[in-house]
This record gives sequence, C-alpha cells and structure tokens, in this order.
Amino acid sequence: MSEKKLRHPCDTETLYDLAELFKVFGDSTRIRILYTLTEGEMCVQDIADTLNMTQSAISHQLRILKQMSLVKFRREGKTIYYSLADSHVATIMNQGLEHVCE
Repeated sequence: MSEKKLRHPCDTETLYDLAELFKVFGDSTRIRILYTLTEGEMCVQDIADTLNMTQSAISHQLRILKQMSLVKFRREGKTIYYSLADSHVATIMNQGLEHVCE
C-alpha cells in the first residue's frame, strides 16, 4: 500500500495548530456532540437530551468547539442553534469513523 503525501507544506506553527485541533477531537464528549450535530442543527437542550447530559456540560464543550471553529451558531429569539462549522468537520468525522470501523 503506497502512502499519500500531504498536499500542504507546513511550518512549525501550523503543525502546532493541527495538534491543538486533534486534541479537541480527543475528548469523547466533544466527539459525541459533533456526531450528534452531523444530523443537523440543534439547540443546547436538544443536544443535552440526546446525549443524556446537562445543559451546563454541553455548553462548556460547545464553547471549546466554537473556539476551534468546529461549530457555528445562530440565534433565533432566545434560543441558540448549533451546527457543524463547515463540510471539513463532517469530512474529518466521516474519515475518522471509516478508519476505526475498517
């Protein structure tokens, strides 16, 4: 099996940022939230209900996911809805799942 070369030459700072991104994926709660959001946009309470967790715990993890640009949000009245930030996040999730399910 031949190995693919990476498409982008990277400096040390970029590789550090990549390591930080993968650290975020290293938490099972955050992975569960991202997986839940692959189904579509949800508010904190819906995510909490789906994962059988508290709103506070979900909000804490969503804050980290927002800081890393993995989720985005929109406000509708008093309710905030979260979704995956872009197709790259879904791709990372799908490729990771394919890898572990092989």
